[in-house]
Amino acid sequence: MRTILVLVRKDLALFFRNKAAVSLTFLVPFVLIWLFGMVFGVNRKDSGPSGITLAVINASSDPAAEKLVQALQAEKTFKVITSWPAADGTERPLREEDLLPLMRANHFRFAVVIPADLISPTAFGLHLKIFNNPRNEIETQLVNGILQKTIFANVPQLLGQSLIARGRGLIGASEQSEFNRGIADQVAKSFGGDPTVILRGIEQGDFGLGKVLGGNENGSGSATSLMDQALRIESVQVAGQDVKSPAATRIVGGWAMQFLLFALSGAATALFYERDHGIFHRILAGPVGRAQILWSKFIYGICIGMIQLIVLFIGGRILYGIDIENHFGMLLLVCVFAAAACTAFGMLLAAVTNSPEAASGLATFCILLMCAVGGAWFPVTLMPEAVQQFSKLTLVYWAMEGFAQVLWADASLGELLPTLGILGGMTAIVMTIAVWRFNRGNIFG
Repeated sequence: MRTILVLVRKDLALFFRNKAAVSLTFLVPFVLIWLFGMVFGVNRKDSGPSGITLAVINASSDPAAEKLVQALQAEKTFKVITSWPAADGTERPLREEDLLPLMRANHFRFAVVIPADLISPTAFGLHLKIFNNPRNEIETQLVNGILQKTIFANVPQLLGQSLIARGRGLIGASEQSEFNRGIADQVAKSFGGDPTVILRGIEQGDFGLGKVLGGNENGSGSATSLMDQALRIESVQVAGQDVKSPAATRIVGGWAMQFLLFALSGAATALFYERDHGIFHRILAGPVGRAQILWSKFIYGICIGMIQLIVLFIGGRILYGIDIENHFGMLLLVCVFAAAACTAFGMLLAAVTNSPEAASGLATFCILLMCAVGGAWFPVTLMPEAVQQFSKLTLVYWAMEGFAQVLWADASLGELLPTLGILGGMTAIVMTIAVWRFNRGNIFG
């Protein structure tokens, strides 16, 4: 038994000396559990998403429209914006014609337009327009559901106002006021109450419809049907209408980036193999400099990464019908920048660690963290606002943004340049740090 205990102690000592094994066993699961907990609102008082940008344009002069805007602003899920910076830097109110270019540029993905004819004297019901760019199906369904809930929660009074407006259009304002006063007097006489208070409620459109609809204990189907008939909502999809395989197109970029990061990180750690087997010594004995070796590794990584991405997208084309042939040139451009950023990341890992085991452990941790935070697994908008801002520091976020712009929004080169510029900037910064570390480390012996 003593011998067994000694061997167990030896194994434990070896395990705790291996920092990579310790981090993979304890740190990585802990961080991922923490991330999933934040995403799904575990132990949060206000569970659910928050801070999803929603543009609201109110073209109606009716006070009820302003009330609807206030209801949307009070909904914690949304960060409502009603203005946008003009060319001179000053804020100006958003206009409906601003929505398509701003949504195509992904400044926001959802917008509500309250038109001037929200309440029309010539027709019963309300008129609203909802714009969406459904890059992520889960996010879109969630936002649409909360939008409908918010509107329906406020719509009974709006419908009452619509009925009053329709009556004024048909019989005239004075006759409608006289009719309302008569109704208020009859209600007060039959059921009690102050006729003045009842009249004020009628003029404000409060006919008790909310109580009637909310009190339907036999099922909400009839109430929903009534709302569907009374509320006319135009839904406008600003991008992705012609995408052949929407679900696969939305997720393929995230999974491709995850596999690419693992592959290129593994390739970068091969530097340790060449160091340990004296390959660098033999190469440096010839007319070859360190910079040339590093550049060759960088270009090799880009080639492998680009080939891997293209193969994965071709696989998506064969299996799920993702349309890559009509976007191949732009897709290839994004693949080059994404592969360059991933290669730089892998070389940085090799530069800041001193063994392949440490590099592998750190790579696993960083890749899982970037994929979770960067939106490869679930929508970024489901995370807390602080994490949403942090996600924009990851190359996964910007690579997925590039893939979505090409495959989903059919973006032009001009529209794609800012994303490529960010990926290129990340690559330059990370490679500069990696080369600086390589020149001061012992990777070349």
